[in-house]
Amino acid sequence: MKNIILSFFCILLFSCNTKAQNNQKETTDSKKSKFPISKTDAEWKSELSESEYYVLRKAGTERPFSSDLLEIKEAGTYVCAACATPLFRSEHKFKSGTGWPSFDRAIEGNVGYGVDNKIGVPRDEEHCAKCGGHLGHVFDDGPSNTTGKRHCVNGIALNFIPDEN
Repeated sequence: MKNIILSFFCILLFSCNTKAQNNQKETTDSKKSKFPISKTDAEWKSELSESEYYVLRKAGTERPFSSDLLEIKEAGTYVCAACATPLFRSEHKFKSGTGWPSFDRAIEGNVGYGVDNKIGVPRDEEHCAKCGGHLGHVFDDGPSNTTGKRHCVNGIALNFIPDEN
């Protein structure tokens, strides 16, 4: 009887991995390539630094407190380091203490969202809506007097353009 029950559970375990899961992954991967700015992997490698490529194209994470953007206090726009799309405004930046540039909102329509399960827990991933470059993640622990969101962004994924006075 134990052998029958054990066999049943083994069959059940292996039957949980269906082709539907494979199709879902293929659909998700194919969506990543459907951005207005689309380049080959070789083109991205030639245009980006090694660190930018790691974060923007391979969804890596830079070391906390390593970004020069943390100290910028002047007015301006933070743009995608890969394609220069405006992503965040300086007036929405705040000091989160996490070690990465943080904003309470993005420029509407220029940031896309998805789900990241890399660490075993689903997180809201954000990427440039124009080129698909990985930016970071969005959390619900931002300032309560604004949106309540914290867009936790890799500084290497951004360039800062100061406002003209």
